[in-house]
Amino acid sequence: MLSASKHGRMQFLSIVRRRTETFTDEQFAPLLEPEAEAIRVLYARGVVRNIWSREDKLGAVTLIEADSLDGARSIVESFPLMQVGMLELEALIPLRGYRGFGRRS
Repeated sequence: MLSASKHGRMQFLSIVRRRTETFTDEQFAPLLEPEAEAIRVLYARGVVRNIWSREDKLGAVTLIEADSLDGARSIVESFPLMQVGMLELEALIPLRGYRGFGRRS
């Protein structure tokens, strides 16, 4: 069972990659700024909590807050590059607090 944070929302880690085997740099170029702007808007709303560019391949890892796994998936699917099929969702992982930081008996 997935547990919610103290604010009633859960955190998810999404891992996406650019589909560079199908699309060229020239096809990605005009969509990179709209993608960045969409992420900035989600960040300002507190939906995207953090994002990193991947070092191993073109893509990103995003920490997302949502009410459910389906909600997190909807957020990722709202990314402009995802909407046009230029991203692949490699993983969407529900997270919970690390037990080592919990109450000690």
